[in-house]
Amino acid sequence: MEPISEGQGGLRERKRRETRQRITETGLKLFIANGYEATTLDAIAEASGIARRTFFHYFKSKEEIILAWQGALPDRVRAAVLEQGSAVSPLAAVQSAVTALAADMRPDVAITISKIVRSSEQLRAGNQVKFLNMEQAAFEALCALWPDEARRDGLRLAAMVGLGAMRLSLDAWVNEEGRRPLTEHLQAAFARLNAELGAAV
Repeated sequence: MEPISEGQGGLRERKRRETRQRITETGLKLFIANGYEATTLDAIAEASGIARRTFFHYFKSKEEIILAWQGALPDRVRAAVLEQGSAVSPLAAVQSAVTALAADMRPDVAITISKIVRSSEQLRAGNQVKFLNMEQAAFEALCALWPDEARRDGLRLAAMVGLGAMRLSLDAWVNEEGRRPLTEHLQAAFARLNAELGAAV
């Protein structure tokens, strides 16, 4: 048998990524349309155009589809922070980045996923990891914008506080069923934060 060329290997990996993405998107659509508990692995596989056994080459369970969706968020945070540049403060860069991400979020998808996450201990644990990874991604992006080693602790604080504001905003948004845009919750959270930072000790 001839060895697989680099080109063939690259094509195979691309097809694998595309299939994984298709399964993820299909699963999310079915969760939203039919409910998480009512959506079976067979239904996801069929709608994705794959055999049930093929599903397990990509995911071990329905929960992993949710975790895969969450796993893409840190890279989006990193890219969004880098786009802000260093003309603003680090905290302002994080605020602008998470606000841009919030503006792109579909309420039906994000709120449905948040409710699913709350219903599962495994997914709640994964959610904790997601926010830690988003915080780390924001910190790394800030360090790229402000490479001075002496600023590292301050940049980490900016990342922690900024992602904390996003997390509180997401919780409030989900609790009120998305009646107001997530960006409004973020604006209010950062306004409270800045007021506290500016308050006399």
